[in-house]
Parts: sequence; structure tokens; C-alpha cells
Amino acid sequence: MLDTLLINIGQLLTMNHGEKPLKGEAMGRLPRIENGAVGIKDGRFAFVGSMEEAKQLKAEKVVDCMGRIVSPGLIDPHTHVVFGGSREHEISLKLQGVPYLEILKRGGGIYSTVQATKQLSVEELKRKAKGHLDRMLSYGVTTAEAKSGYGLDRKTEWKQLQVIQMLQQEHPIDLVPTFLGAHALPKEYEGNAAAFLQSMIQILPELKGMAEFVDIFCETGVFTVEEARAYLQKAKQFGFHVKMHADEIHSIGGTEAAVELGAASADHLCGASEKGIEMLAASDTIAVLLPGTTFYLNKDRYAKARSLITAGAAVALATDFNPGSCPTENIQLIMSLALLKLKMTPEEIWNAVTVNAAHAIHRGSSAGQIQVGRFADAVLWDAHHYAYIPYHFGVNHAGTVWKHGKVVYQRGEEACAFHT
Repeated sequence: MLDTLLINIGQLLTMNHGEKPLKGEAMGRLPRIENGAVGIKDGRFAFVGSMEEAKQLKAEKVVDCMGRIVSPGLIDPHTHVVFGGSREHEISLKLQGVPYLEILKRGGGIYSTVQATKQLSVEELKRKAKGHLDRMLSYGVTTAEAKSGYGLDRKTEWKQLQVIQMLQQEHPIDLVPTFLGAHALPKEYEGNAAAFLQSMIQILPELKGMAEFVDIFCETGVFTVEEARAYLQKAKQFGFHVKMHADEIHSIGGTEAAVELGAASADHLCGASEKGIEMLAASDTIAVLLPGTTFYLNKDRYAKARSLITAGAAVALATDFNPGSCPTENIQLIMSLALLKLKMTPEEIWNAVTVNAAHAIHRGSSAGQIQVGRFADAVLWDAHHYAYIPYHFGVNHAGTVWKHGKVVYQRGEEACAFHT
């Protein structure tokens, strides 16, 4: 006897590609079952197949999906979900065309958020972050990466990671913690990046068990490629996996360095060089693209998704949810921007927010696919064709979200009908 049986699924997007990230042309293939059914038992998928095959199955609860789409729970592999305050006061500067790096010099940008984060207690930060995670969950996200990076000192970075650890225990979304202490250079270290990075390296041994990845913002005016490389090499020596904010604004060789370091992902990549793209294609490093950031900053140069995919790279998508350059938890909006601005196909987009996003945070064997034996993370969408989700933008199409077999979000009875 199954716990739950989902029937009459118009398109069951299994994403059953195997255990490796999808590269190049493979991203254009979307494994699915028309008129499918899914069985859940003890929090895991126990049956995945057609309605014909499911005829003899029994369950305590049967969910009639009425021809709608069911997909794996979505994965957001790049977020800054724990922070204090907000930065709506910077909008006027952005509208005037003031570059982010200039806002940073004026004491705004990340420095504003650092001050606000330092002022909040653990409980206050947790309560605020929970609200953001609730919204992410409502859009269909069941696994997400969560970075620190708004402390730039031991005490506040630790506080952010502590909040992530607490929310991992209390919130339905699975969180993957990343230490981003090297997010910016504090004013007191101006002109002495080496000393600041050394201070971050000194606290790495304390963070074992608190963070899984170490990240750094490698960009003009922040940390150089050489500094980023040396810093992440130290992180690897302490047993951490590494990521890199690479070539977001300028082409400085961050993409190449991320590949050489064997980083799990290189993120942003708006300025990635042809050489960097070729190196990504020949590597296991995932290209995590963040079109919401380019959109919000009103920039014209988006990451070259088509060049990356044509070259044979593995591409994932993420919100980059943060208070300054992309204040949205809506992964579905990112899917629409990928369609309109990155020129990705619907098939590539779905793979980029499931299979490849999972691999970008080392969750490829446990998330992003609907397979017998895996945890039952799934979304029932209020649509009958997978292309409709990125096509109809600006609204929430997620009707019901399951995490480990339990309903953790339900938008309304119009999304599905229950029979017991």
C-alpha cells in the first residue's frame, strides 16, 4: 500500500538522465512520461510509470493531477538568503546609471547590508530568512544553496552559517551552506586584501561541519584572480569544496581559474572569455547563470548561454537572490528570463533548474530527478505543457509542492483534486 499516488499526470518530467550533469546537446533532451503516475512510500518515490502500469496500485491518498505537469522539486544553486535589511534606497542611483562598483565605493552596496546583518540577532535573521525560504518553496524550490557573506568578520559570518544550520533543521527546503566570507574587502582592510583573506583563512578550520563550500567574489575592484586562486586552494586543503563568483562584470580570467581549481561551479560568467567557455566545456565545473541579476541591474550583456551549450558546457540556472543585485526568490521568473534573454530552449531550462542545478551543489545523486528510491520531492504545476511555465511569466504556476513525500505547500484546491 502506497502512502500517496499521483494519477492522470499529463506530462511527468522524470529528468531521468543518469548520474552525470548534462552537457551541450544533451541539455535539449527532456525525459518524460505522457499520461503518467507516481507512487510515494515512506518519503521516497516507490513507483514511476504510466497510468496503464499504475492501474493495480493502491494508496491511502490518491491525487488526481487532471492532466497537469509533475516535475522534480526545483533547485536553486546560488542564493544569499540570510541577510539583514534591504536596499531599496539604492534604486535611484541605479536608475541614474551609477555602476555597482561606484555604489560600493560610496559605502552602499554590500557594506549597507553588512551593517544591517551585524545588527540583527540570530533569531531575527532566522525569522527574516524563513520568510524568504517560504516564498522560494511556494515557487517550487525544494533544495537551495545558501551563502554567508554579509559579515566579513568571524562573528557575523559564523552567525549567518548558524542561521543556515538552524533553518536546515526547521525548514522543508534542503539547504546547502556556503561560506562567502570573501564577498568584499572591508574598508579597514583597504589596500591590504592579502591580510583580509588571511583572516578568513584562519577561521576555516572552525567552519568544518558548518559550511560545505567556500566561495569568493573574483572581480575588478574586489579580489583578483591570483588572490582568489590562492584563497580557494587553501580552502581545498582544509577539505572544503569550492565555488567562484567569476567574470560577472569584467573578463579577468575567473572562469579559467575556477576550472583549473576544479570548482563545483563558476557563477555569473557574463564576461567569460572564449577560452574560459572552452575550458568549462572540457571540465566538470557547472556554469551557473544568473540572468535575474543582469536584468535587475539593467545591463545589456547577459551570460552567453548559447555559446556555452554549443561548446558543450553544463549550464544551470539560479536566482542569485540577494538584497542588492537580484531581490527576487522567484525561480520561475529566472526560467522566463533564460528563455527571453539567454535564448535557452524550454527543455534546456528545465534541465538547468533540476539536474544540472543539483550537480552544481553536489546533490546530483539525490535531487533533481524523479526516480524510484530517491526522496519524493515533486511539484504539481498548474499547466498542461512544460513550455508553458517559462512562456507565461510573472505569475506563480506551482500548485502543490511535496518534500520527502509530504505536502509542504499548496496554492489552492484548483490546482489538484484529492480522493481518499
